[in-house]
Amino acid sequence: MKKFRKVLDGLSSSSPGGVASPSCGSAAGTPTAHAPTPQDIHVQETLVSENFHICKTVRHGFPYQPTCLAFDPVQKILAIGSRTGGIRILGRPGVDCYSQHESGAAVLQLQFLINEGALVTACADDTLHLWNLRQRRPAILHSLKFNRERITFCHLPFQSKWLYVGTERGNTHIVNIESFVLSGYVIMWNKAIELATKAHPGPVVHLSDSPKDEGKLLIGFESGTVVQWDLRAKKVDFRIYYDEAIHSVSWHHEGKQFMCSHSDGSLTMWNLRNTARPIQITYPHGKILKDGRKESCKPILKVEYKTSRNSSEPYVIFSGGLSYDKSGGRRPTLTIMHGKAITVLEMDHPIVEFLVLCDTPYSNEVQDPYAVVVLLEKDFIVVDLTQSNFPIFENPYPMDIHESPVTCTAYFAECPPDIIPILYSIGAKQKKTGYSHKEWPVSGGTWTLGSQTYPEIIVTGHADGTVKFWDASAITLQMLYKLKTSKVFEKPKVGEGRAGELVEEDPYAVQMVSWCPHSRLFCVVGISAHVILYRFSKHDANTQIVSLEVRLQFDSEDVISPSEAENNPCFSDPSSHSPQPPGSPGSGTQDSLPCLKVKNRPVRMPPGYQAELVVQLQWVDGEPPQQITSLDINSAYGLLAFGNCNGLTVVDFLQKTILMCMGTLDLYGAADPYQRLTRSPRKNRQSTSGLTELSDNQVSMDMERSKSPTSESRENSFSRSRSSSVSSIDRDTKESVTTLQFGESYGRKGDALPTACLWVGTSLGVVLLLPISIPTEEEERMEEPITMGPSGTVLMLKGSVLRFAFLDCGGALIQSPYEVWRDPNGPEDPDRPRRRKLVNFSPSSSQEACSDGHLAVVCSEKQAKVILMPTQAVLFTHNITESSFLLRADVVSVCNSVCLACFCANGHIMTLSLPSLRPLMDINYLPLTDLRIARTFVFTNGGQALYLSSPTEIQRLTYSQEMTDNLQDMLGELFTPIETPEAQNKGFLKGFFGGNAQTFDREELFGEAAAGKASRSLAQHIPGPMGLENMKTAAGGVVGDLARARIALDQRGERLGELEERTALMMNSAETFSTHAHQVMLKQKDKKWYQL
Repeated sequence: MKKFRKVLDGLSSSSPGGVASPSCGSAAGTPTAHAPTPQDIHVQETLVSENFHICKTVRHGFPYQPTCLAFDPVQKILAIGSRTGGIRILGRPGVDCYSQHESGAAVLQLQFLINEGALVTACADDTLHLWNLRQRRPAILHSLKFNRERITFCHLPFQSKWLYVGTERGNTHIVNIESFVLSGYVIMWNKAIELATKAHPGPVVHLSDSPKDEGKLLIGFESGTVVQWDLRAKKVDFRIYYDEAIHSVSWHHEGKQFMCSHSDGSLTMWNLRNTARPIQITYPHGKILKDGRKESCKPILKVEYKTSRNSSEPYVIFSGGLSYDKSGGRRPTLTIMHGKAITVLEMDHPIVEFLVLCDTPYSNEVQDPYAVVVLLEKDFIVVDLTQSNFPIFENPYPMDIHESPVTCTAYFAECPPDIIPILYSIGAKQKKTGYSHKEWPVSGGTWTLGSQTYPEIIVTGHADGTVKFWDASAITLQMLYKLKTSKVFEKPKVGEGRAGELVEEDPYAVQMVSWCPHSRLFCVVGISAHVILYRFSKHDANTQIVSLEVRLQFDSEDVISPSEAENNPCFSDPSSHSPQPPGSPGSGTQDSLPCLKVKNRPVRMPPGYQAELVVQLQWVDGEPPQQITSLDINSAYGLLAFGNCNGLTVVDFLQKTILMCMGTLDLYGAADPYQRLTRSPRKNRQSTSGLTELSDNQVSMDMERSKSPTSESRENSFSRSRSSSVSSIDRDTKESVTTLQFGESYGRKGDALPTACLWVGTSLGVVLLLPISIPTEEEERMEEPITMGPSGTVLMLKGSVLRFAFLDCGGALIQSPYEVWRDPNGPEDPDRPRRRKLVNFSPSSSQEACSDGHLAVVCSEKQAKVILMPTQAVLFTHNITESSFLLRADVVSVCNSVCLACFCANGHIMTLSLPSLRPLMDINYLPLTDLRIARTFVFTNGGQALYLSSPTEIQRLTYSQEMTDNLQDMLGELFTPIETPEAQNKGFLKGFFGGNAQTFDREELFGEAAAGKASRSLAQHIPGPMGLENMKTAAGGVVGDLARARIALDQRGERLGELEERTALMMNSAETFSTHAHQVMLKQKDKKWYQL
């Protein structure tokens, strides 16, 4: 038995600053003759405000509402922009960075400065931003805000510092990337089109320089006009007019022809020799009808035209273009045309954008495409082009968190080290097959395992009943294991099933989970008022699932008096918005039946978590059961407890029996602290309340407990008023069981020894204690009944009770007892019978310390209290909030100590010391919050927390200063110094120092000396914290040294070039001198000495 008692003059070495002081036991450890009193408790607290700091660490999942895509073919990193102004930059596994534009404007387009460690973003507020990627946390270097024109398209040629920007008015502006200011060189739309043309050509939808000549810029207008502009001569080379609107343009690498995609589902090929008409018009998915007309097709939104060394036939890849007749029942498609072969890939979601990945960054070389990155509205896939069947790559990022909407989360730090490998080995058998065997192509950046890593697991519950276990160690996220809880139940036949009357959709949705990593017991609460208990096994089994049904509904309601209602606000009925089935009470046909039907035959269960027991609440009087609001399980006791607004149920899962089923009012016995009235059962329930958003200045609010946590109305629903002026007697004030906790404690004030207890917290702020008598011998435990019953009210708090935790008299956290895991289906050893091995963390595990007692931490929505057991004396009280209420509270370990971490509905994150409840941190983290965040926010040990920041993303954060200081070492490097590949047919020096074969001096054309300054009113430059020169040395450590070495090498090359030029000048000078000397010699050679 591990002893958790601490004598304060002998504090453990892990608690620095401990001093000797009177303790609940004597200094020598001899037992005192009386129970400890508040005066005996003196805990040396080590946490101070400097230990805490809020910082976002990493964001996992699929970028919510994506808008655009970009890829750096040299660095091999990928960027995704979103509608909310976010940018996700991805590289090799572990390299995953999230940045956010402060404006929150949608990101319209992304452009990498290829192999330069920088990124340009164009946003919907008509602002361009230059991001520095040479640091672990990208930062904005410059911004340029357009005032009079709206940005529609951007193009940055490879190895150029001039960015072309097309606008809605049809004009093209040029921005210097280094200074981020506009050039005076502008291509006006009226100069690009013929003067005889009366109609405006529309916004610029495409810009690209000719692969053959960088001095020629191809401009595509929405109306169907394409213009090639000679940048040097400042005139048009040719104009193309087409009847259909243009969506995209793609060059052949030789620069002699290009392809356009149009709004009528056609592709046109144009040759520069004859631009009067296209050399080819194709409708890839449009057939010729009997009357000779073409089928009408959907627009082809984008086309890519790529050549390959291995084949004379080019790749033509495009999205859209299906005929309207076919597309009605078909999913979005990506079409790959290679020669005569046409492959249509159907997607599960609409295509946002796609990119073809090629080996070379040069547009004038054979492209050799090897993969297609496809960004969908709710997914992200990469197609392997090198294999004929075009398989997809296995995605190494956790992009499928939202495969079914997330309904609850749990976060476990410092897990047993063996749990992750065993879950991974079982989960590996669940993986799909048929993926490409090649390496994931987005492989840029560097990432190493940090020094401060420990096993972490995140558990997510989903709307379809699935539960996913994720390895969250070292701020990464990797899927470990997936559990489908719906397999426990029979599939309801059409027109049957009672779950549909309780929940319109998602009858298996997971509401909450309880997991003990040590015993590997796992418990799931579902939306249909069911609880499923799972045990973990490495072996498959064929077993019968035990089903228990509970009637937890009472005819009368407990209504507190108006005077009490004003001072003790409580939860509304969590299912108050569910429609009332017609008919009078007792007339329903579903009475005494559960919502779902458990499989009543032996079920084959694969290795992993195997269902052992299902407990369901029954329909009563024609009404569905109320949702379960609290849950706790204890493997050492063999007990499972859950409660709702009607009462409490305790189940003995070893004997598979219902141990107790009591209404909330019955838990009080004669010691009910409230004055209650009784009224007849309600006939109607309230409808769903309207949407109410949370803000900082709201005085009172509350969260509506939703029926099904997946609908849109449930995403942002806060409706319960907390105003003290509410005093109507008709107010629904049913008392719910809001939190439960098993543990070793003192059931009654006079108890000398701790016993197993169940702590119960209610929505009226009442704390109740139920002592449990459990047989100690294993044989008796399986046969003898367990006895338990209420012992009265311990204390009352303001608001609903959220959390219990227990500390010993030295301030150390006491864990709940647990049973060591053993495989229930493992082979039997006849010589060594299998026995339960229990680990008990009793506050006094030996007779000599029997009177030590312990501290109980109780936190409600409004306040926290620390009480001393067994005297039940309140040692400390702290009113956490008056104007708002807590959504989450957890007692966690930080910096070798413990604290109470709280998340408030007004967005504040607070920490309080234990046991004194001294405020350590109070930071306004989220100015607004909604039900999704409220339902998924959770704290864990080590100073970490997480919540669902969007329907598809998990945001992790730390509230520990120590972890904030070490965060830089844990993040991946986005930029790695890599030599730019040489262009074909170039000399070594020329290729090393960059430049294309047919370059031209853009500085000479676009610089201020030649083009002048742009109008100040056109765009406003907003400088960032550092310039481009500093950017090149911003990276730290070895990467920074390598970057500096590369820059020094470039500078050395420049100096070598200058030296070569000087040498040439000296040679020319020497030749001139030699010529002059020779001429003088010839002139003077025949003269006599006296003629000189």
